Amino acid sequence: MDSPLLYFSIGLTLCFAFVNGFHDGGNVIATLVCSRSMKPFRALLLAAIGEFVGPLILGTAVARTVATSILKPDMLEQLSSVSLELMVISAVGGAIAWKLPTWYLGLPSSGSHALIGGLVGAGMVGMGAESVSVDKVVVAVIIPLLVSPILGIIFGFVVFGVIRVLCSRAHRGIGRFFESLQRPTVFFLAACHGSNDAQKSMGVIAIILASQVGEMHGELPLPMWVIVSCAASLALGLTAGGWRIVKTVGYRICRMEPVHSFASQFSSILIILGASIMGGPVSTTQVVASSVMGVGASRRLGGVRWSAAAHIAYAWFLTFPVCAGISAGALWGLKRILAV
Repeated sequence: MDSPLLYFSIGLTLCFAFVNGFHDGGNVIATLVCSRSMKPFRALLLAAIGEFVGPLILGTAVARTVATSILKPDMLEQLSSVSLELMVISAVGGAIAWKLPTWYLGLPSSGSHALIGGLVGAGMVGMGAESVSVDKVVVAVIIPLLVSPILGIIFGFVVFGVIRVLCSRAHRGIGRFFESLQRPTVFFLAACHGSNDAQKSMGVIAIILASQVGEMHGELPLPMWVIVSCAASLALGLTAGGWRIVKTVGYRICRMEPVHSFASQFSSILIILGASIMGGPVSTTQVVASSVMGVGASRRLGGVRWSAAAHIAYAWFLTFPVCAGISAGALWGLKRILAV
C-alpha cells in the first residue's frame, strides 16, 4: 500500500516547480515587459505556453543528471521508502523555504542552487557525507552553475556588440523590428527555461518512483504524467506571479530598450538550450540577469547599476549553503520527531 508520504513528497515537489515558476519565470519576461515591447498580460500568456511546451519536446537529460549525479544511487537504494521520502520532503521543503522570502524581497535566487543544495544537505544527514557524488556534482552541476553567469555576461556583451555594429547605420525605426523579433525569442526562451527547470522536479520525482521498486540504476521511471505535471506546475507558477523579479531584472540592472531585450534573450537561449541538451542544470535566473549585465556593459560600463548586480550576486552565493543547512536541519528534526 502506498504511503501518504509518497503522495506528499510528490505533491511538494510539484509545489517546488510551481514556486520556481512564479519566482524564476519572471526572468523570462522581465526584459520584454520592461523594454515596453509587449504588454505584460500578453507576454505572460506567451511565456506560459512556452514553459509548458518546452519540457515536452526538449528531452529529459537534466532530469537524469539530477536523479543520478547528486546523491549516489547505490546508497539511495539502501534507504527505506519512508526514509527516502522524508529526505525528499526536507530537501524540497528547504528549497521552497528559501525561494519564498527571496521572491518577496525581489531577489532573483537560483532554483537550481536551492534544489541541489537541499538534496546535498538532506542527503548528508540521511545517509552521511559519503552519499554525495562529489566528482559528479562538481562536473555535472557545480561547474555549469558557476560558468553559466560568466557565459551570460560574455554572450550578452558580444551579441549586443555585434548587433550594434551591424545596425550602426540603421534607421531609428529599427526598434520596431527588434520588438517583433522578441515574440519568437521570448517563447523559445520560456521553452528552454521550462525544459531545464521542470526537469529538476522530474528528477526528484524519478528518485521517489525508483525507490518504490528498489532500483536506482538503469532506466529511470519518467512516465508522461510526471513530465506533464511538472511542466504544468511550472507554467501555472509563471502565471501566478513573478512581477517582483521582473522589476529587479528589468529595471534595476540597466535601462532596457527593445534591442537590449532581444540581445539578452538571444544570449540566454543559446546558453540554456545548450545546457539542456547536454544535461547541465543551469540557473535561468543567473543566465538572464548576467546577460542583462553583459548587454548593459557592452553599451557603457557605467550604465550598469553594479550595486544592484552585487545584491543579486549575494543571493546567488547564499542560496546553496543556506538551502543545504535548512534541509539538513529539517531532516534532522523529522528523524527525531518520527524516530526513523
